[in-house]
Amino acid sequence: MLRTPAERQKLTMSERLYYQNSFLTTFAATVSDIREVARGEGESLWQVALDRTAFYPESGGQPCDTGVLSATSRGGAELDVAVESVEENEHGEVWHLVRKPLAAGTHVEGQIDWERRFDHMQQHTGQHLLSAVFLRELQAQTVSFHLGESISTIDLACGPLAQHSLERVERLANEIIAEDRPVTLRQIERAEAEAMLASGELRKLPERNGKIRLIEIADCDRNACGGTHVRSTGQIGGLLVRGVEKVSRGVRVEFVCGLRAVKTARADAATLSKATAALSVGAADLPAAVERLISEAKTNAKERQRLREELAAYHAARLAVEVPIANGLRLVMRSWKDRDRDYVKLLASRTAATSAETVAIFCAEEADPTRVVVARSMDLDFDCGRLLREALTELGLRGGGSPDLAQGEVPARLAPGLCTSLAESIRQTVGARATQASQRDEDAIRRRIP
Repeated sequence: MLRTPAERQKLTMSERLYYQNSFLTTFAATVSDIREVARGEGESLWQVALDRTAFYPESGGQPCDTGVLSATSRGGAELDVAVESVEENEHGEVWHLVRKPLAAGTHVEGQIDWERRFDHMQQHTGQHLLSAVFLRELQAQTVSFHLGESISTIDLACGPLAQHSLERVERLANEIIAEDRPVTLRQIERAEAEAMLASGELRKLPERNGKIRLIEIADCDRNACGGTHVRSTGQIGGLLVRGVEKVSRGVRVEFVCGLRAVKTARADAATLSKATAALSVGAADLPAAVERLISEAKTNAKERQRLREELAAYHAARLAVEVPIANGLRLVMRSWKDRDRDYVKLLASRTAATSAETVAIFCAEEADPTRVVVARSMDLDFDCGRLLREALTELGLRGGGSPDLAQGEVPARLAPGLCTSLAESIRQTVGARATQASQRDEDAIRRRIP
C-alpha cells in the first residue's frame, strides 16, 4: 500500500524512551518501517524505524547508542540483529542501521550496549558540569561540545587559560561530583524556556518547536538538552582535565570522566612506568631526565650537521676533480640510492661552489619519485630554476628554485631522461653564452685597433 509522506512520517516517529529513563537497557517495540540504504558485494544495509526506542541517535555532540534487536520468526527461530548506528533525519525520524531486514509489523526486543551508554552518560553530564563551572568561575562560555571514542572536548569562547585556573575549575567540578547532587529532568513549554533564557536561567536554547527538555544539576546548572544523563553527580565518577589547546574560537579543553578517566589514568601510569624504566630513573626524576635528553639531542643534531657539512665539502671536492672542464663547462652528473635527499641537495650545492664553470645534476634515488637537484657555480649565467621548471612542465610535473639551485621530483623511470635533457639544455645555454662573450671580446678588440 502506498502511503503519503505525512502517513509515512507518522509511522516512523518513534516514542523516545531514553527521554524519561536513560537507565533503560531493554524494551519491546514494533517495526514501523524499513528501507534499504546501500547495497554492495552481495550485502545490503537497512534502516529500521520502531514505534518506540531506547536507542539514542547521534546528536548534539553525543554519539549514538549501539546494541541488538531480537525477533522471533513465524517458525519460532530466534533472530538477533546488531544495531550498528542510529540517526535522526531532518524530519525528526529515528532510524536504526542493521544488516538484516526486519519486516514492518515485526515485534522486537531492543538491548542497549550498556557499557557504551553509561560511558556517554558520564561524559555528557560531566560536560554540563564542567561548562557550568567554567562559566561561573571564569565567565568562559561553552560554544561547542564533542564526545569522542576516547576523549571529550569543549570549546570555550575565551582567551588563554592559566594553569592555576584550570586546576581550580577541575577541583571545583570534582567537589560537586563528590557532593552527589541530584541531576533531574523536566519538560517545559517553549514560551517558558524562552523566558528563562532571557532571564539568564538557561545557558542556551535549541531551535525547535514544542516542549523543551531541561537537565538540571542542583544549585549548579540548568540546560536544554536531549541527551542521556546520570541521576546524580556522584555517578559521573570523577573528572580529569587532560589538556588545553588554542582554536579559532578560543580554547579547546580536553577532559575525561568516570570509568574513562580511570582507564586514562591507568594508561598514563603504564606510559610513565615504561619511560622511567627505559631511562633508569624514578618518576620524580623523569622531567629532568627528559630535559637532559632533549639538550643532548640538540647538541648531537648540531654535531651531525657539522659532520655532514664537512663530508659534503670533501665529497664535492673529489667529484669536481673527477670531471674535467669541456667547452667551458664542468658538468657533474651522479645518482645515489643510499643517500638521503637533504644530503644530495647539500652535496650539489657544495660541488657547484667548489670550482668555477661547474654544474651539478644529482639524483636522490632512495625513494620513488626521485629527487633531482640542479646547482651551478656563481660565474655561470643561467637560471637553474627556470630550466628545471620548463623540463618538468613538459612531463606534467612541478618543480623549480632559484637561479643557482633548483629541485623537483620525477618518477624514477623518467629521471634518466630528464637528467639527459637538462644536461643538453645546459650545454647549449653555456655554449651560446660563451660564443656571445667571445664575439663581444672580438668586437671590443676591433674597436680599439686604429
